[in-house]
Amino acid sequence: MTEPLLKVEGLKKYFPITGGLLGRTKGQVKAVDDISFYVNEGETLGIVGESGCGKSTTGRMLMRLLDPTEGKVTFDGKELTSLSASEMRKARRDIQMVFQDPYASLNPRHSIEKILMEPLNVHNIGDPKERKRKVHEFLEIVGLSSYHAKRYPHQFSGGQRQRIGIARALMTNPKLIIADEPVSALDVSIQAQVLNLMQDLQRDLKLTYIFIAHDLGVVRHISDRVGVMYLGNMAELADTESLYEKPLHPYTQALLSAVPVPDPEFVREEVVIKGDVPSPANPPSGCRFHTRCPFKMDICSQEIPRLAEVEPGHSVACHLYEESRPQ
Repeated sequence: MTEPLLKVEGLKKYFPITGGLLGRTKGQVKAVDDISFYVNEGETLGIVGESGCGKSTTGRMLMRLLDPTEGKVTFDGKELTSLSASEMRKARRDIQMVFQDPYASLNPRHSIEKILMEPLNVHNIGDPKERKRKVHEFLEIVGLSSYHAKRYPHQFSGGQRQRIGIARALMTNPKLIIADEPVSALDVSIQAQVLNLMQDLQRDLKLTYIFIAHDLGVVRHISDRVGVMYLGNMAELADTESLYEKPLHPYTQALLSAVPVPDPEFVREEVVIKGDVPSPANPPSGCRFHTRCPFKMDICSQEIPRLAEVEPGHSVACHLYEESRPQ
């Protein structure tokens, strides 16, 4: 079996809570707390969960835009967490990111040509003539025209700006693209166009994606495997078909039962979870989900369940499945 393109082991990110006159650390926000997963070359891993579960923080740590508190990230045989700033800058040629808000991530004072040339200048790719040709080529690839290069971000719609964001991510011919909620700020009709564009690009340019989103329908459309996060932990990880047809974790079941189905005759058993998400600054003991789980047992508040495979290719972190796990 070939090695995965990206391997994440025991990744954690704690943000300090400071207060008082001297700004002493009073506690920690456990944004991401010990998650592990891998991504194979050419596949799309979707990461879903509600707001504040640590999805975007995970994406930023993989790029080293945030330094992890603990854990290892291995990309293409290189351990990213131990690289210096200059070595990491070189590594980013192969890992690029598409951000959620296309307007906030594009400099309003720069023309599109200057924005798209920046990655080529940073990584010293080609001469000025080649760079200009590449900018025009990638604008055409993402469905815009080469004459758009002279315009500025405010002259484009949201969908067009996200296409420019995708073009910028592609400029260095990366192997992995981390897409952080790339369609959540767009109209539904535009979302489908951008998703189809991303799938076409993946096929033509042999890309690997990590697709972060909170919309389960969007994730199902584009992902090969899906990881479900809750309060900084990975609750379930499986291939898309298994996860949507037979969700095992109570949290995943509740998320999927809330997705509307366009069929008035369809009746589905609802899994209702009560209460609010606990604070990541003071997470519950044991399983993070036990305070809201309809199937709570005594062990749930005492012991943290480990993410383990209970069916081929289907892993879940839940005490309900302890018997079916390989020892």
